[in-house]
Amino acid sequence: MSEGWHLAQYNLAKLRKPLTDPLLADFVSAIDRVNHLGDAAPGFVWRHQTEEGNSTSIRPRDDESIILNFTVWDSVEALFDFTYHSDHVEVYRKRRKWFEHVEWQYLVLWWVPAGHIPTIAEGEERLLHLNTHGATPHAFTFKQRFAAPAGEAAENLAP
Repeated sequence: MSEGWHLAQYNLAKLRKPLTDPLLADFVSAIDRVNHLGDAAPGFVWRHQTEEGNSTSIRPRDDESIILNFTVWDSVEALFDFTYHSDHVEVYRKRRKWFEHVEWQYLVLWWVPAGHIPTIAEGEERLLHLNTHGATPHAFTFKQRFAAPAGEAAENLAP
């Protein structure tokens, strides 16, 4: 855990077919189960969701095939453990069946002051920054991580 800071995670996926297509039936049926796993995971802080309890109806871009996943965690390690060392990995391994390969970075991580709820606009800005400039303390990936800021009071920083 990083004192005074939480880790935001924003990622996009490009659907091969609409969510109502039989190709995505296994994915759609796993959404609630995976969300509940995440909600109960150590280090989980927050996830973006609509009244339906997920965010599959949100389209952050002018592309009906792009869906998002947006969460906040108390550390990179907590998110990494959930992603790769929980029952989430069973669904993650099937992602190529449901989602198209994209040539751009689709997942971005960044530090937010504890208690701050990031917006989709922030996620889009961080993802654009990552794709334009590569990994930096402003926007990074699991492979190129940056520690939470040190020596600054988190509550005094603008997101």
